[in-house]
Amino acid sequence: MENVMIITEENFEAEVQNSTGLALLDFWAPWCGPCQMMLPLLSQFADEMKGTVKVGKVNVDENPSIAWTFRVMSIPTLILLKDGKAVEMVVGVQQVESLKNLVAKHSA
Repeated sequence: MENVMIITEENFEAEVQNSTGLALLDFWAPWCGPCQMMLPLLSQFADEMKGTVKVGKVNVDENPSIAWTFRVMSIPTLILLKDGKAVEMVVGVQQVESLKNLVAKHSA
């Protein structure tokens, strides 16, 4: 998980909202079984995409205002942002290839 940032209400603006390029946020909670299944996949994706997309995790219990901002209703929810603006949202466990396809679609 060394290439996955922990996004909090304190660093959200600097690390996500005011950043340029692509960022993928994983909205999760420790008690969520599917979220735990997503952990190694997200870590692998972050390792493989290092330098291409910023990857962050948002604990919805500890950072409810960020989850509310994006209208996150189910977890895991992954949101791809481009230059600080949400461009796509997917809900549920995602495989590494589908995450790569999501990024490729918005890389142009």
